[in-house]
Amino acid sequence: MTRLIAGFAGSLTISVPKSGTRPTSDRVREAIFSALEARDLVDGARVVDLYAGSGALGLEAASRGATSVVLVEKAASAARVCQANARLVEQQAARFGVEPAPRIRVVTRAARSAVEMLDAPVDLVFIDPPYEASAAEVDELLAALGPHLADDAVVALERSSRSAAPAPVRGLELDRTARYGETAVHWMHRVADATS
Repeated sequence: MTRLIAGFAGSLTISVPKSGTRPTSDRVREAIFSALEARDLVDGARVVDLYAGSGALGLEAASRGATSVVLVEKAASAARVCQANARLVEQQAARFGVEPAPRIRVVTRAARSAVEMLDAPVDLVFIDPPYEASAAEVDELLAALGPHLADDAVVALERSSRSAAPAPVRGLELDRTARYGETAVHWMHRVADATS
């Protein structure tokens, strides 16, 4: 079990898949959202959470004012957990009369395939692949993501702190890397040539 931190669903307990995922720690999640809210990047955002696991990052964004959230998880068992957690957040939004309520959708497919199907520009993307995912796999995903990002979109990529920073890819620029013990968060933003 884990808890959402803030917003209308703050302190809500959500489930975590029994195996096959590595949930983002509360400390890292708090740091990610502190950085995002300092730049007013969550409220009203269209969010995609790739390798969602429990959906905690995307659902935290929903709780803090994101208008739409897509949770992408290829493991069917974890996707079912995401769906159950999304229902809890939706119920909480109804309980508190949140208007407009966030639209939360769960997509059960591989991250790269899901990115190709995005139908609207995305403002905020969380990417938390398994630490064993290769750098090449992550770089290909980042390259595929570029054309689907809004002009001022931000990407937060979680990797092992022992992994190298992502390679430069067309359409995205690395701003900074923050390290929290075993976890590194690479912050990127869309640059103008993402669709050229």
